Amino acid sequence: MTTQTIYVGADHAGWELKEALEDRLKQDGYTVVDMGNQNLVEDDDYPDFGYAVAKRVVTDTGSRGIVICGNAQGICIVANKVKGARAATGFNKDVAQTSRTDDNANILCLPGRHMDAKKAAEVVEAWLTTDFSGADRHVRRLKKVEQIENDEFGI
Repeated sequence: MTTQTIYVGADHAGWELKEALEDRLKQDGYTVVDMGNQNLVEDDDYPDFGYAVAKRVVTDTGSRGIVICGNAQGICIVANKVKGARAATGFNKDVAQTSRTDDNANILCLPGRHMDAKKAAEVVEAWLTTDFSGADRHVRRLKKVEQIENDEFGI
């Protein structure tokens, strides 16, 4: 059983999926922190939740985040605006796993309008149980990403 902290957030298009995943993660022994939205609000905005999750993930060592909007793209873009965030979309288990092995993604972005709770749970489980490979080529590439972040966002 794990005690890893998972920060979750979703707009209206991902709210129901977030709620289902939150329950599943708790059952699996994860500590879940819901960054919103707490209730279904039809006119809320994904940047609020993607940003909140990303800020927490980059400051809480060892934690991960799961964010959900309609197509996963907007909330992924927002999360990646935070220095240190490595947000990746996960439309299936293989993509989710390679986002961990190759890219050491710390935030998983899911499409609330294009994925049911069962498939999302499978993708999330694959993502959470996959470690970064540490392969030289991936470490080299991530160092380049970090350098770009430093150049763009400042040290």
